[in-house]
Amino acid sequence: MTLPLADILAILPELIVTGAACLILALDPITPASRKEWLAWIGLGALAACIGVTASQMGVKVMAFSDLVIIDPYASFWKLLLYLVSGLTILLSLAYLKEEAMHLAEYYGFLLLSLVGMMVMVSAADLLTIYLGTELMSLSLYVLAGIKRTSGRSLEASAKYFVLGAFSSGILLYGISLLFGITGSTKLPAIAAAIHGRSLDDPTLLLAMILLVVGFGFKIAAVPFHMWTPDVYEGAPTSVTAFMAVASKAASFGAFLRVFLEGLGGLKTNWYGLFLIVCVATLILGNVVAIVQTNIKRMLAYSSIAHAGYALIGVVVAGHATASSEVRGLGLASVMLYLAIYAFMTMGAFAVVALLRKGGLEGEEIEDYTGLAKRQPVAAFLMLVFMVSLAGIPPTAGFIGKFYLFMGAVRAGLTWLAVVALLFAAVSAYYYLRVVMVMYMREPEASVTVLPRLAASPALTIVLACALAGVVFFGLYPDPLVALTQHAILALK
Repeated sequence: MTLPLADILAILPELIVTGAACLILALDPITPASRKEWLAWIGLGALAACIGVTASQMGVKVMAFSDLVIIDPYASFWKLLLYLVSGLTILLSLAYLKEEAMHLAEYYGFLLLSLVGMMVMVSAADLLTIYLGTELMSLSLYVLAGIKRTSGRSLEASAKYFVLGAFSSGILLYGISLLFGITGSTKLPAIAAAIHGRSLDDPTLLLAMILLVVGFGFKIAAVPFHMWTPDVYEGAPTSVTAFMAVASKAASFGAFLRVFLEGLGGLKTNWYGLFLIVCVATLILGNVVAIVQTNIKRMLAYSSIAHAGYALIGVVVAGHATASSEVRGLGLASVMLYLAIYAFMTMGAFAVVALLRKGGLEGEEIEDYTGLAKRQPVAAFLMLVFMVSLAGIPPTAGFIGKFYLFMGAVRAGLTWLAVVALLFAAVSAYYYLRVVMVMYMREPEASVTVLPRLAASPALTIVLACALAGVVFFGLYPDPLVALTQHAILALK
């Protein structure tokens, strides 16, 4: 059997990243511990090559491998975002792993394998292909969550993530099998044609749709499928937490939107209400429970749940059957815009947490930030910017992201939903600005004033500079990102 060259070229980025991951894993045993960080540069080189290939595919739409894979602007957008997040995570990890004395090149190999799974998820046009991508992403993340083998918390996080993740994967697969039984295919266009014009009077179809919602709900950490998030975020190494919080969520939303808008778009009048309930519940629980957290990684975990709720506003708008195609397109574009902006501000916040760990502070309890503005003014200022952006306060990019989501809700006739989201955005300002208050309005304790000033490594400096530039630039001039998301949206029917 021979594979057409066009099919090979369509998945060239996946092949490049897979090759880099295998090369890193092969070189790991024969590379001295002091030189293992150089293997990370293989990954960065592969990502740079992928950016070039994917950018050249931005304007094309091709199907490959008997319509199992689709390359279109939508998939290219998510891939470019995933490359950016993965590159920043590798740079963040260079300093973090050295500080933690974790000389493990396999870390970079599993990170790249997880990225391959994410790339498959966002460019798949078949449910089983999406499932395979999801499993490759998840299995690699289970390993990464527990890669700090000397830490009980890290091992516990990995075990919890694996058990709950396996459970959700089983539910997702069962939903796919039921849908195959009803429609006779796992390809999204065939499913869309088979269920066109049908209602949920078939209980099997209803059950299949609910099981898919549960499976994807776990991956995006939406309520009530969020229970794994705080423990895993707290226990996993900080660089892994940053990767999971941003890349995993972006890839899951990318696949989730394609499945429900392209494959199950004919049932949107039925799943619209379900997503509306999940959206409101996620907004409420994520923001309210984050208030009482004292550990900043747990606070950011509940914050990420809340941000999934904000992104679901765009999903609800995109699935609003009575809204015009223009408004529904705005809803979809606003989800993509919001998650791109979320990547910058969340990566920046976790980079500051990693920076403080490097400076000798534990940096995970909010009390560790007491008086930080006087001891480490640059780190405190960076955290201030990222907290303000996460709270959605102008003129940061976080405000722009929320503005487009709320505008879509209002134009779709869901003004009440925009008001609810606005109220809980005000609630979120309390716990984000509490970190700022602790840094700027409390005196540092005498026992910690003798700590040396922070000196970020060049790699960590690049991460912080990119995150800061993204938050400030897209806050003041969002037009290029807005235009890109509007160009890359799916064709809604």
